[in-house]
Amino acid sequence: MAIRVSMVTRTLNLGRRHPFPLYATSKGDWIIHIILGGTGHVGSAAAAALLRQGEPVTVVTRDKAKASPLAAQGAEVAVADVLDVEALRGVFRRGTRAFLLNPPADPSTDTDALERRTVEAIVAALDGSGLEKVVAESTYGAQAGERTGDLTVLHGLEEKLHRQPIAASIIRAAYYMSNWDASLETARRDGVVNTLLPADFELPMVAPRDLGEAAARLLMEPADKNGLHHVEGPSRYTARDVAAAFGEALGKAVSVVSAPREHWVETFEDMGFSPEAAQSYARMTEVTVDSTYDPPTRPERGKVTLERYVADLARAG
Repeated sequence: MAIRVSMVTRTLNLGRRHPFPLYATSKGDWIIHIILGGTGHVGSAAAAALLRQGEPVTVVTRDKAKASPLAAQGAEVAVADVLDVEALRGVFRRGTRAFLLNPPADPSTDTDALERRTVEAIVAALDGSGLEKVVAESTYGAQAGERTGDLTVLHGLEEKLHRQPIAASIIRAAYYMSNWDASLETARRDGVVNTLLPADFELPMVAPRDLGEAAARLLMEPADKNGLHHVEGPSRYTARDVAAAFGEALGKAVSVVSAPREHWVETFEDMGFSPEAAQSYARMTEVTVDSTYDPPTRPERGKVTLERYVADLARAG
């Protein structure tokens, strides 16, 4: 349902009372966290949550400059491409725990094919890494199959993690509230939120900050405590709720414009998606709207409401 070496030295304040129990690890008493996708919405939220708790963090990125805010907060930065298995394994060897986030492929490419390649590379880099636990970001509705975007790509990641020896916790994340970020411009300019979703279709959504908090908590748990965790926000929302939130934040009327199903593939192609990516994203939307999976009845709930998320987005934008 989700629509994904040079070093900066960190000085640890070892005199500070640690907020969590310290578990014995093979690399010392401190748990050292490696964060993939450390400059994206969720990865940066996970890194920031750990840094707030005084944890040693290394963020992995292809662009060192984008990690400057986290480096200023005390994170180390490792520059690596996830497709470079040896380089990524070398980064993993510096830590004891890792947050795994498969990076989204450029939509102008065959996204499913490229994202399966990065899944293979990430899992291959775990072999011989010495990590004792990983936490991986997956998605609501993850399921076996082909050409359904994140739903099938991330299901493949889950299955590969189950078959390797390192302890793994899986976060199945609801629809990212950050997927609505691009609507700020159209809401402000035209009073419109464009979507493929029916205006009154209720959808589990979650803010990146809540996913980061969940990832940080799971990374800090004992290595033998793992499993599947569904994480969403405090309520479920519709596209009409999204428009109302933008209207409230901007002080103007904002309405929903939903693309008809028969135009979904065309809509994605008009946005610059390749034909393969357009088919995958349209199929993922179809599976989501048709509710061909059972959503969890007792998810772990974050604190950030849609209204708060949109209000913060509007203030920042």
